[in-house]
Amino acid sequence: MTLLLPVLSGALAGFSYIPFPPWALFFCLVPLWLFWLRETSWKRVLFGGWLAQFVLTLIVSHWVAHTAHEFGRLSRPVSILVLLLFAALGHMFLPAAGLAFALLRSRRKFSPGAERFLLASLTALAWSIWPMLFPWNLGYAWFGAGMPAFQLAEFVGFEGLGAATIGLNLAFLASWENRGSRKGAAALGAALAFLAVLNASGWFRGKTLPPPDAKVRILVVQGNIGDYLRLREERGDRFREEILASYFSATSRGLAASAGSPPDFAVWPESAFPDIIHPAGMEEGNVLLLREYLSRHAIALVAGARGYDASSGKRTNALFLFDGNGRQAAAPYHKTKLLAFGEYVPGSAAFPALKGLFPRTADFARGNGPETRTLNGLILGPQICYEGLFPGFSRSLAEQGAQLFLNVTNDSWFGDWAEPRQHLMMTLARGIEFRLPVVRATSTGFSAAILADGTLLERSPLRKEWASVYEIPYRKEPRATFYRDYGYRLVPAVLWIAAGGAFLAGRKKKSGRAPKGPPGGATR
Repeated sequence: MTLLLPVLSGALAGFSYIPFPPWALFFCLVPLWLFWLRETSWKRVLFGGWLAQFVLTLIVSHWVAHTAHEFGRLSRPVSILVLLLFAALGHMFLPAAGLAFALLRSRRKFSPGAERFLLASLTALAWSIWPMLFPWNLGYAWFGAGMPAFQLAEFVGFEGLGAATIGLNLAFLASWENRGSRKGAAALGAALAFLAVLNASGWFRGKTLPPPDAKVRILVVQGNIGDYLRLREERGDRFREEILASYFSATSRGLAASAGSPPDFAVWPESAFPDIIHPAGMEEGNVLLLREYLSRHAIALVAGARGYDASSGKRTNALFLFDGNGRQAAAPYHKTKLLAFGEYVPGSAAFPALKGLFPRTADFARGNGPETRTLNGLILGPQICYEGLFPGFSRSLAEQGAQLFLNVTNDSWFGDWAEPRQHLMMTLARGIEFRLPVVRATSTGFSAAILADGTLLERSPLRKEWASVYEIPYRKEPRATFYRDYGYRLVPAVLWIAAGGAFLAGRKKKSGRAPKGPPGGATR
């Protein structure tokens, strides 16, 4: 019966994350913690944590099955097995936190308050430091729901808001354990008051930011072309010309719609240009067609394409910048953070035979980023898809003087419901942490933009060709946020100190066997 508690926690957390409303965000961990507090066997505590993360991952990352089927060309049953494997191992920070809690509790005696504080601190710390393929935290749910407290991410990042969420879960745990008493009512009241203060503070901060002193007009083009390999299979070698013609047509419509107030430059998404751009091939083929188009329409362009790394002889996932004359305006940016099993096979450098197990996986060379690029006087912070999920990557771009984050993405492999919304909000979140506008161009949606004050501009439709001009105000000399200079270190330090302080609050137990049954006469 008690194993239903971890299952319940996994379900509450999963169904409170983007794209769902955060209805159970502040008490979703309570059932799991109640289970951990009642159990004395570290094996059952570990299993309870694993069970909670398994259910959570199935809900939050169910699109993994779709990706395995669409990208990996695996059968539906095999794709489901891939999802189950990912759910079994994807978010092991919960069982790790439970195991640490059980082992520490077996060696030291804690007061009830210190024991619960240790439990919450270990959960937050494990969530913060555990490596994940797709790093996320509960703080993003605040942003997805538009709760004003998300504005405070400029001080503590969304990692800090995630830790605050876990702290509020601790207050709800105290309220539940003391329900019907003044102590329980006080805990609930304190949690609600804290939540209100956070949201009021966030709203106030969003209204008091320094005003922008410049603006740029950017045409974002969404070609609604995702699966190039399938197009190649269906159309043969002509698929490249068809894709290029589609982007030319969509860009021309966007330019026509903005007549009288032309954009400063256009943006095509990740891998939009359907060919390799090689330094030796700038005067031939599709590259020449692209340059002639840009010169004819006098429009600068940032375009996702395949690049080339001379040192390794491999292709790269790259961004190319052209001016209005069709000339390269800056060196291409080559993607640095590659997606495992999508853009490289982990361990294949040491064991090349591993590549044969994943024939659909690309073998790209890494770039030297994070690196800014300048186009028409604007300092861009380029992010290719996955790179926008890492605050440290964007922090480096901000330190280099980026005035705007430019993210290009291809989400066509991940389905139409959950992942595009999750990825959108997690990418735009970097704009709040560093108070820089973010412009996002995707192949199939969602393309969007957010201003430094958190204002979300027009969002593209999903699976439709689309083009729109964003007028983006920005600051010529952006001010460093607290998170950029200090907060990114402060939050992990606080979590380590909290867990260490809770541990030191306990007294070392005398030698002897621990009781076999749950404390307080609780039954399983």
